[in-house]
Amino acid sequence: MKLLLLLFAFVLFDSASDPWTANEIVQPKTLADRLQANEKPPIFYVGFPVLYRDGAHVAGAALAGPCSKTEGLDALKKAVASLPRDKELFLYCGCCPFVKCPNIRPAYTALHDLGFTKVKVVMIETNLHTDWIEKGYPSEKTSQ
Repeated sequence: MKLLLLLFAFVLFDSASDPWTANEIVQPKTLADRLQANEKPPIFYVGFPVLYRDGAHVAGAALAGPCSKTEGLDALKKAVASLPRDKELFLYCGCCPFVKCPNIRPAYTALHDLGFTKVKVVMIETNLHTDWIEKGYPSEKTSQ
C-alpha cells in the first residue's frame, strides 16, 4: 500500500512540474502526418543552434534558440511577435530526453505568458535523431 501511495505521489508531483496540459502534448507522428499532408503550421526549434545548423531538423521549423537562456527566449518572442495569439503553433527541442530538456518548459511558459492559447509541445521523448529523423519524418538540413 505504501508503494502504491509513493507511486501516486511521484506521478502527481512529476506531472505538476510541467506547465502544459495533456491536450497540449503532440506525439511526433501527429506533427509528421500534418506536414506530410502539406500543412505548414508554425514550428519553432527551441534548442541549441549547433544541432539545428549541423544536423537535420523538422521540416519548416524556424530556429528560435535555446530557451534556457535569455537570448533564446528573446529570439522566440521576436519570432512569434507577428503571429495571432490564437494561432496554433508547435515547439520542439530534441536535444536530450524530454523529461530533462532545459529548453521546452521555459519556451512554453514564455508563449503562454504572452497570451498564446494554442501552443503545442512536440514530445521528442529520447532525442530528435531517434524520435524523428530515424523514423523518416519530414526533415531538412540548413543550407550552408
